[in-house]
Amino acid sequence: MISTTVQAAVVLAIESYVFAEFQESLVAGKTQIALDRTIPTYLTLFIFGFLYQVVLVYDSLRLKNTIQVIGLCMYNGGMLIYAAIQYDQIQTAVEELGKQGYIDTDAHVWPDVQPFLLAVPCIIAFFSIVMTFTAWKLYDEFAWTIYKHISADLRMKRRFLTYQIYIALLKFDFFFFLGFTVQFLVIVTGVQDFEFGLTIAAIPVTILILVMAAFWTRRENKTGMLVTIFLFFCGLAYFIFKLARMYQPAKEKDYMPVRKNLTSFAVITIILIILTIINASLCTANFNKGLKPHLRKRKIGSEEEKMDRMTELPDLKHPTASNRMTID
Repeated sequence: MISTTVQAAVVLAIESYVFAEFQESLVAGKTQIALDRTIPTYLTLFIFGFLYQVVLVYDSLRLKNTIQVIGLCMYNGGMLIYAAIQYDQIQTAVEELGKQGYIDTDAHVWPDVQPFLLAVPCIIAFFSIVMTFTAWKLYDEFAWTIYKHISADLRMKRRFLTYQIYIALLKFDFFFFLGFTVQFLVIVTGVQDFEFGLTIAAIPVTILILVMAAFWTRRENKTGMLVTIFLFFCGLAYFIFKLARMYQPAKEKDYMPVRKNLTSFAVITIILIILTIINASLCTANFNKGLKPHLRKRKIGSEEEKMDRMTELPDLKHPTASNRMTID
């Protein structure tokens, strides 16, 4: 938690400085174009990404979710890639805006911000190593907590692991879908009104789908899960369509200012949706096999559970009772 908070604070300070330098260099009175919205959008999304990461880290520690901790290390690696892309995209945007007279050439904005943009990937890479080491140390501790909660039944542990992976994927799906949608709405021009309106409407609908996806899993509702999986396939088709559309000769000029970023977000989101569909199917297959009581009553790491389970021994006279895996 400390390393993630420090990383967020340092990177946010740098990004805020870059944003301020860019805004001060803009020539007043110019008509706004898509290109001059790219840098504020990149920086805003970058800031949101690290704030969201801090929230997820707290959530992982609260729930002692090993899978989510590992996922956060990968998430930090994704932010490292985004930082590298951001450097190139901001440089291109500043140069193009300078040629078109949108940036005051006397401000020397690029030489001023270049060292800071180079420092961001280095900072993220360092903290990625720190987070990976911390995740390795936390793995054993969280594994023991889960063992006390689920016991030694390997089949039940696999079901619980599948559930943890599924819930973690839903949380990462939210960020990458939102990141793609925000960049599309703010920067991309020339799209039809119907497509633009549909994209705006998709934001609250997607949030509702992700919330209900977790709700139906905890309730082990097969009908709700089948509807959710169908909607995930619809989302997969949408992102594949948008990815192909970005590279169509007739449409590529509309996406050019942000195509690299949109491509990276679209590809990651497609991979995440495929993994989410697989895990949603596995979770559905695990319904009515004894996991539901653990999810309904679960509060891993609570003091009451620690005291109750620390001295608990299996019932040797009634072995079938211990196999029921209850946590009363």
